[in-house]
Amino acid sequence: MIQQGNLQIGQLVKILKGRDVGQIAVVVSIADSRFVYIADGDKRKFDQAKKKNVLHLMPQPKISSEVVNSLNESGRVTNGKLRHAVKTFLESSEYQAEEKGD
Repeated sequence: MIQQGNLQIGQLVKILKGRDVGQIAVVVSIADSRFVYIADGDKRKFDQAKKKNVLHLMPQPKISSEVVNSLNESGRVTNGKLRHAVKTFLESSEYQAEEKGD
C-alpha cells in the first residue's frame, strides 16, 4: 500500500470517509501536509473541489498524466478530463483486481 502522506497532484484516490465513500476522485491540488483538494468532474467539479483529509483517502497506484499536464500548463483542468481519468481507471485491470480481492 502507498503511504497516505505522499499524495501527488493527478493521483487517483478512493474516498474512505464522508458522503462520497467508495467513490474514486482525482487530487487536483495539495493544501498542506494533511489536506488535499479532490474532484471527479461529475458530482464534484474542478471549481468546487472538495477539501479532504489525506487520512480519509486511499491512494491508488495510478496518476493521470493528462490531468498533471493540464494543471502544469494552465493551472486548470477540464471536468471532462477528470471524468475521463476516473472512467479509464475504473475500467482498468488494476481497479478490477482490487475490487475482486475485497
